[in-house]
Amino acid sequence: MYFLRNLPSVTPKFHHFIIRQLSSSSSSAAAASSDHQLSEVEYEHVVNETLESLTEAFETLLEKHKLPSDVYYSNGVVTVELNQQGTYVINKQTPNRQIWLSSPFSGPKRYDFFNQTWIYKHDGISLHKLLNKEFSNIFKNDKNINFETCSYGKKSE
Repeated sequence: MYFLRNLPSVTPKFHHFIIRQLSSSSSSAAAASSDHQLSEVEYEHVVNETLESLTEAFETLLEKHKLPSDVYYSNGVVTVELNQQGTYVINKQTPNRQIWLSSPFSGPKRYDFFNQTWIYKHDGISLHKLLNKEFSNIFKNDKNINFETCSYGKKSE
């Protein structure tokens, strides 16, 4: 609360950033609370389908570009080793009903299932959109990268 009371003392640019962050945090928290919690059975179905679909998409993409790489999927963990770019790890977290991502570019993130896709609550970006962005940066000449075609890659309207 100290920070909020002293908000006028921060720079205008930073002030707008803080207000935007506070409003998006409260709106996403309210939205998340309105979405029903997946049962363990529902979660297992959705997360397994998501991870299998992502694995297939990674395999297809990396085969297309003939990049020295490996894709593994075992026990709820997808590992994508991209030679010089680093390693992605995407895994299910059943107790939290989340998917966790470790990216060599954006670091660790935890995704919740909301509106039929996996959303990072801190920025509202889906797992699939982030993968689109990062893999489009790796394969700059490929304009057809679209992880949103994978299972649970698009928000329901």
